[in-house]
Amino acid sequence: MAKPSIPQGTRDFTADVVRKRNFIFNTIRNIFEIYGFEPLETPAMENLDTLMGKYGEEGDKLIFKILNNGINDPKNIEKSTAGFQKVLAGKSSSDLTERALKYDLTIPFARHVAMNHGKLTFPYRRYQIQPVWRADRPQKGRYREFTQCDADVVGSTSLLNEIEFCNIYHEVFVKLGLYDYELKINSRKILTALATLCGGADKLTEITIAIDKLDKIGLEKVKEELLERGLAETQITIIEKYLLIAGSNDEKLAQITALVGKLEMGRQGIEELSKVYSKSKNTNLQIDFTLARGLNYYTGIIFEAKAPPIVKMGSIGGGGRYDDLTGLFDVPGIAGVGISFGVDRIYDVMEELQLFTTEVQTGTTAIFFNMGETEAQFAFGIMQQLRGKGISCELFYEPVKINKQFSYAEKKKIAYAIIIGSKEIEQNYCLVKNLATGLQEVVVFENLFTYFNK
Repeated sequence: MAKPSIPQGTRDFTADVVRKRNFIFNTIRNIFEIYGFEPLETPAMENLDTLMGKYGEEGDKLIFKILNNGINDPKNIEKSTAGFQKVLAGKSSSDLTERALKYDLTIPFARHVAMNHGKLTFPYRRYQIQPVWRADRPQKGRYREFTQCDADVVGSTSLLNEIEFCNIYHEVFVKLGLYDYELKINSRKILTALATLCGGADKLTEITIAIDKLDKIGLEKVKEELLERGLAETQITIIEKYLLIAGSNDEKLAQITALVGKLEMGRQGIEELSKVYSKSKNTNLQIDFTLARGLNYYTGIIFEAKAPPIVKMGSIGGGGRYDDLTGLFDVPGIAGVGISFGVDRIYDVMEELQLFTTEVQTGTTAIFFNMGETEAQFAFGIMQQLRGKGISCELFYEPVKINKQFSYAEKKKIAYAIIIGSKEIEQNYCLVKNLATGLQEVVVFENLFTYFNK
């Protein structure tokens, strides 16, 4: 018999983990709602051609493809075999697969807007909290199935959207206790100006893919990769000067102006970056010209949120402007900008920093001990009254030794035990024990609800 297991890079979530995750979800969702975003959900799978070619060469390799039904049917063997050969050659084949699990929430959102743009009210502000899948190598903070929390605005080119997103990041992270988070910001227009300075905007993809790996492989390896991608030594020298820009936000803006400010695209990027920065000084915003975000659809301001430096963790959020994302689906001219929270990584960070309070981890507020059949029936009626008033409680399933019932309550981190025996029924009261402090009080039945809401 096979040993039970789950796919690598996926996880089961026990009750305490689910409660902590829900605390994060609810915190983010509440902020999104306060800022006027409305919810959306899209299918777990998309047509393969919806996803392919939208994430750059690295991203496309990580898309989980779903095999067509009936590929093992003898009638389809020849087509399936030919399809496998195409896939092995790095191509797609509709004879083998036509659907895939969604890689992120942004492209499915763009597809939704393209399909429904005649019905939507613009600017359209939506948020989405759903799982996504990537065929990545599992490691700390990186999973093959994980949940994203996205917010996007489409139908507006106003930089007010970017400024609001800076504030959304700040409010969420502060409410979660991540006061020392870092919000890095750059502009793809500045990166485009850098590429132009290096000989042409057509080099943008090659440059951003390499720069995006800076944190992982270091400057020298980035220079080697740029050389392998066909850039000349003189061009790499310009890129190195760009990557070495440092100092305060104001100092960085001065240095980038000297480097690419004379180019029109550079000037636009610097102006936009300066405006967002000047209106977001109450946040932990840091201008970082090494930020590239190697996704092809970004066109303007880009974001990346990082955990407090005390925690060794990568990005916990990111996003940016994509002024023609729906153009990928033949609906051009709809501007957009959005951000995402990496809940799984945020959870790991909060767990490491022990930021989850006892209240977040608690499910059942009180347990009624089972003191016998008659007593249990009476306790059940009292319990239902408390449940009707929103107090979470349960009755132990059988009249076993009191020590076993105490042990059960402690393991489940239940805050209170309520004891109702024959004497208590006769005299119209119960014993309520605080399992954390050991304090035991006598409470008349009519006052139980008030006791738990004091």
